[in-house]
Amino acid sequence: MLVSPRNFFEKILEYFVVLLMIVLTGIVIVAVLYRLMGSSLAWYDEVAAILLAWITYYGSALAALRRRHIGFDSVLLAIPMPKRMWAVALAEAITAGFFILLAWAGYVVMTILGGMSLVSLTWVPVSFTQSVIPFGAALFVLCQLLSLPDYWRSTARGVSLEHAEIEEEVETEMKKAGNA
Repeated sequence: MLVSPRNFFEKILEYFVVLLMIVLTGIVIVAVLYRLMGSSLAWYDEVAAILLAWITYYGSALAALRRRHIGFDSVLLAIPMPKRMWAVALAEAITAGFFILLAWAGYVVMTILGGMSLVSLTWVPVSFTQSVIPFGAALFVLCQLLSLPDYWRSTARGVSLEHAEIEEEVETEMKKAGNA
């Protein structure tokens, strides 16, 4: 059975985010143990903050791929067709435009900070740690585009992706109310 590029990409991104979470958890546990023993790691605060930012950016891309980011599809679904689909196109364009702008700004920041390194780990370039901004933003746009066909079809049918877990329950209750 062939795996779609979207599903393959979703698994890779999911494993990467989980790996980042495991690494952050491990670092926090080690730092706590060091502090309990009366010592501390000089690099802990800086690295933990960077990992948290990475989890946020790459996790948001994963949320975009799954269409689980913040949205207002209840409002969107209240708009009659075909205006609803125009609203979807506008919202997608605005979101993509924002993240493209963010990617560009992140790239500019990366180039400005190019020669700098972390304070506590001088061998780690700041441009590497800040690369999450342009890469994460570009990844968000890519994930948004990969998930757009399914989202487009669902929205056209009037199906809520935000409330997908209760759609069947609501439909069953509506049928019961109609039969009563």
